[in-house]
Amino acid sequence: MRNSGSAAEIIDDEVRELIRRRGVDPFLDAGRIRSLVREVVLDYEDRAASSSLPPVGDHDQAVRAVLDEVAGFGPLQRYLDDPEVEEIWVNEPGKVFIARKGRSELTTTILSTEALADLVERMLRTSGRRVDLSQPFVDAMMPDGSRLHVVIPDITRTHLAVNIRKFILQAYSLDELIDLGSITQAAARFLEAAVAAGLNIVVSGGTQAGKTTLVKCSM
Repeated sequence: MRNSGSAAEIIDDEVRELIRRRGVDPFLDAGRIRSLVREVVLDYEDRAASSSLPPVGDHDQAVRAVLDEVAGFGPLQRYLDDPEVEEIWVNEPGKVFIARKGRSELTTTILSTEALADLVERMLRTSGRRVDLSQPFVDAMMPDGSRLHVVIPDITRTHLAVNIRKFILQAYSLDELIDLGSITQAAARFLEAAVAAGLNIVVSGGTQAGKTTLVKCSM
């Protein structure tokens, strides 16, 4: 455990130590992890008030930052949580891009090579997939339904390349798709009848054309 460093670093170390001692899986027991982080932050604030420990600052921000590190995907978690962000890609550790409404922008997020490799390992964990020299590129599904694509050198020139296409469901039923103008009422009723009859249905289209949304609205 660190004896020096920022408040966030010290709290992060204390939370990870408690996770190890209690045998909690951050990805399988998110509620317990949230409670544990709040408990550690409150305890730290009490100690910092009467010692030389660096102050926490914003309580909620500290809790969020530690949760993102131990139970999320670190600096990328804010973009995964942002409903306006459609896509995230990392061309190299110092260049993290996002897309909002089809427009790309370079963020201020900077990762180290080691941090990016660790994030990729955590992202692949729930899928059971791996990426290494025997399998230098991989496609996988993240827990929230987002699609993850990773490529490593020597397929890329120098750095890991990461792309995350978020699954953003904007409609939950065929009637909502009708209201959005995405499908006609006649086509929606035909699709409902085809599903009810158990017919085979092929759904095809380009990237982010709405294939997954259509399937989920038809179920």
